[in-house]
This record gives sequence, structure tokens and C-alpha cells, in this order.
Amino acid sequence: MSRSVQVQFARCALAPLLACGLVLSAALLRGQVSSRRSTGQTASPAAETPAQSPAASPASPAPQSTAPAPASSANATEVSTHDTAPTFKVRVNLVLVRVVVRDQQGNIVPNLKKEDFQLFDNRKPQVISSFSVETPETNAVAPAAPVTPRLDDASGAAAVTPTVLPQRFVALVFDDIDMLASDAVSVRDAASRLLGSLAPSDRVGMYSTSGQFTQEFTSDRDALKESLLRVVPRPVAGQSGYRECPDIGYYQADQIENFRDSQALAVATEDAIQCAFHGDVTQRASALALAQSIASHVVTTFEGQTEYVYRHLEEHLHRLAGMPGQRIMVFVSPGFLLTVHTREGGDLIDRANRAGIVINTIDARGLYTPDLLGDISDPPVDHYKTAGYKGSYRIAEQQAQAEILGELADGTGGTFFHNRNDVDEGLRRAVAAPSLSYLLAFSPQNLKIDGHYHNLKVSLPAKQKFSVQARHGYYAPRTIVDPAEAAKEEIREAIFSQEEIRDLPVDLQTQFFKADQTQARLAVLTHVDLKGIHFRKADGRNRDDLTFATAIFDENGNFVIGGEKVVEMRLLEPTLTRLSRSGFTVKSSFDIKPGTYLVRLVVRDAEGAQMAARNGAVVIPY
Repeated sequence: MSRSVQVQFARCALAPLLACGLVLSAALLRGQVSSRRSTGQTASPAAETPAQSPAASPASPAPQSTAPAPASSANATEVSTHDTAPTFKVRVNLVLVRVVVRDQQGNIVPNLKKEDFQLFDNRKPQVISSFSVETPETNAVAPAAPVTPRLDDASGAAAVTPTVLPQRFVALVFDDIDMLASDAVSVRDAASRLLGSLAPSDRVGMYSTSGQFTQEFTSDRDALKESLLRVVPRPVAGQSGYRECPDIGYYQADQIENFRDSQALAVATEDAIQCAFHGDVTQRASALALAQSIASHVVTTFEGQTEYVYRHLEEHLHRLAGMPGQRIMVFVSPGFLLTVHTREGGDLIDRANRAGIVINTIDARGLYTPDLLGDISDPPVDHYKTAGYKGSYRIAEQQAQAEILGELADGTGGTFFHNRNDVDEGLRRAVAAPSLSYLLAFSPQNLKIDGHYHNLKVSLPAKQKFSVQARHGYYAPRTIVDPAEAAKEEIREAIFSQEEIRDLPVDLQTQFFKADQTQARLAVLTHVDLKGIHFRKADGRNRDDLTFATAIFDENGNFVIGGEKVVEMRLLEPTLTRLSRSGFTVKSSFDIKPGTYLVRLVVRDAEGAQMAARNGAVVIPY
């Protein structure tokens, strides 16, 4: 059988996420597992040395090397049709629930066990399949184990031992679409004072829901303060400068359009009679049609604005998901309304929980009382017959705006800071994630692929005095994804996460060689212990495919370069016995500049539905 290493090229389908347009290029390296067609004997796998890999051009997106001979057509067909669905199915249907438990004084409760928790899905008890305790130190990125000896090629001097990368990344997201000018001023001042209190090792990024400004993660406080000046209101809707006739708010329009509220429609119709037909009640039918038309227009306009906010929140969440260590999103907003046709917060909450991101929210309005008369700079003109009703709609709208902020915080183990004017204190609390949280996971039984919402409840039966903060629900998937595409998506999400996964026994080591002061080659060596791998026996051979994906990030969390390859193993029994004792090593090499980097490694097993993920920090001195 011909030796075969299948190399897959995975595009970095995260251009909005990375804000860089980079492509996750494949590093085409020599296969580490091979076999002989004529004799059936298997060559011993060995790590590739730097001398064996031709250096890539500095302009190349990824290093290149000679690929081995292709597999025979029969073997290629077999590999191309192998089923990887079990891995995807297990991970997609795994629901993660982050829980923060506090006592009566509001202090975090430690030392709880899996047996202390009960979890319900639509009131049905669930089996907690995994349980872990997370602290700010849990996601700390340790230095990758160096290969000994490690020498600088240019000078022969011993290389500097890698140091730990910055451990806290804070994404400040300002809702400039919904924010008023007065709120923006107070928020800018409070955020400016917060920047002065952050540690030098912290990395802060600033983003907006309008997408009009972005400050990527940096430790440059001057650049961050300058970016704060760009936090100004940028509404998508309501820029016409005049009020519609009749004047219908978003909440009232939603009641008319989506809930068929006859009272809300009658109020709008009466307003239309007064403003459009000068009190002529004989025009009631025309006024009714006008009111329905304006309500539909208002709902369409503001639903589009809310969707715009959601899309940018998703982008910023994805961007933060690729950062090493403790990751916090601080969403500063006056809130906004969700209608029956607007995507609920559950999707964002699910993404945040899977990426280990805590979302803290701050109501930019501060301490406020319901406003019966609306914005003083643009007061509504209400008819005396409808003024009371219109005031009640405005109150309901202002109260409902904050619901999404509470859900995002509550569902990810964060805090919702509201009804207080000391925004400084709110920001100070927001940048600090809970000192301890519990991560529960379960696989829903007989889950229907219908997109329906499932209510979740977490309780502590034996500890009733404690309060539990956890997500309220999740959405079932709507469609079954193609297994091949699902596998790619699983690897992609794992690469840009920082979770340490240990399903497979994998060790990560690094080694670098400097050609000069501006260029170096970083070698990432992955040692795999075959004792933890499940093979499928077919045609007298032990079959499995391992996908190795490697990504390099700089000290500010930006993607630099990466590669992916698949090692196809078709091992005879003697070879499997020998490799089970020694394992084998796969090497990937990357041409990069000196600096501080995070190495992210993901290994995926096709046959055994297992995955491993490792983080390592490395410093290449200038």
C-alpha cells in the first residue's frame, strides 16, 4: 500500500472575527506514518528535522515541503467515504451551562461537587455528563515545553525560556446605535478613568455595534483613550428628523404588528385621525390603514436595526474567542427590544458559553425613572385622548429594553449593572470575571432538530440558601449539517477557542531556530500516544485518520499563520504494537518574526470521536 498523507487546506472563514482577512493556510509537511506497498512493512515514524524542510519564501502565507506520493485509488476512495459524523454529533448536542453560585452576602460559593447540582431541560431531569470548576487561572497559557537542547542558529547562544503571555483580554463593546448623546458622554469619561487602573499586562479592545470604529486588542493606553472619543451615537433608524403621522413607538408598533393588539391599534388610529385628517372621524377607515402601515414600517425599521446590533455582537464575540487566557466582554448599552421575529439572545449566550467568555452588561442610562413624555429634545405630540395610553407604552418600552442585557449577563455567568449612576463602579466590576464558576454539560436525549427553544433550570436541592446564576435556555439545531463540513467547523471552533481538551494523549513541544535578527523558524512538535486511539479494523489493517491543526497568534491575540494536515494510518498489527509503545511525532514548521506567540494545537480523531487541544506560549528573542 502506498504511503499517504492527506493535506487539507482550511480557509480562515473568520474574516469578520479576525478583522484581518487572513487565510488559515496549510503547512504541507512530510507524513509521519507510511507503509510499503510491496512488502507490507511499515516505516518507523520520526520527527522531521528543520534541515529536511525547505525554507519557505518570506512572502509565502505558510511554509511548504515535498508531499509524499499519493495513495492508490482504492485507498483514496475508502478514506474519502469514512464517516466522521459521531464526533460532530456528540459535540454539537453537548449543551454547556456555566453556573455561578453565591451565598446570601453575594460571595462566590466554592467547593461544590457535581452531585450538588440538578439540571432540568424543559422540566425533565438531565444527566450531567461533565463537570469542571473554572477560575481566572484555569485558562492561563503556560510556556510550551521546549525541545532540548534549544539553540539560536545565528549565535549558538542558548535561547530564552518562554514566558507566559498576557492573561486577560477585555472587549469593550459600545452600543452606539441605541445610545443617546448624554449617555455616551458619561460612558466615555468612566471608561477613560478605567483604562488608567488596568495592569500593564492587560489587553483591551474597543468595538461598536455600528461597526464604525474598531480598536483591536492592545496595551497602548493612549491609543485606547483616543478611540474613546469616537464613541458617539450612530442610530441606523430614526434619522429622518421628523415624526411620522401617527407617531408610533417601537413597542406599540410591535404590539400592533406581531401581537394584533386591538387597543394599541385603536390608539394609533385615533392619533392618525387627529394628525392626518384633522379630527375628521369619518376618515376612520383611512386612518386605520395608515396606522397599520406606519406600525409595519416602524417594526421593519427597528428589527433591522436590532439585527444589525446582533450581527456586530456576534463578530466581536468571535474576535474575543480567539484570545488566550481570561476573556471578558463588557457590553455598554441602553438596551433594545426583541420582537418575535428578532433572533433571541440564546444564540449569543450559547456561543459565549462554548468559548468560555463571560459577558458583563452595563445599562448606559444609569439610574433613571420611566419617562412619560419621551426625549425632552424631541417631545411627542400626543392627543389628549391617547396621551395616557402612549405614556404607558413608552414606560413599557423603556423597561423592556434592559431585558436583553440581563439575559446576556445571567446566561454567561456575568453581572448586569443597572439603575445606578456610578458607571465607574460598573465598569470596574465588569472587567473582573467571577472568581469561580462551575461548568456543567449534558447531552439532551432524543433532541429534535426543529429549532425550538428549550428552558433550562439549575438548582441546588440541599443548599436552598444559595442563589444560582445560569443560562435560561438554548435553541435546538434547525438542520443536520453535512458530516464533512461539520468536522471542519468543529476544528475551526476549537482552534479559536482556548479550552484545553484531553480526549487524546497528546504532548506539545516547540523549538525555534533564528536565521537572522528578523526571521526565525518555529517548529511545533506533536507527540501522539496511540494507546488512547481507537482504530477501525478493515482488510487486515488498523485504520484511523488524525487531523493536526496548528495556529500561531501574536501577543495581542492576532492570528499570524497556521496549517492543517491529515495523517492517514493503515497499520498492520506488528506496526501498531510497536507504535503503541513509542507513539509517533508530527512536526509542523512556520517562518515567523521574533516576538511573543501563542501556539494553539488541535488534534482530531476521525474514528474514535475524540479530540485534543493544547496551548503553549513561546518567546523568540530579537
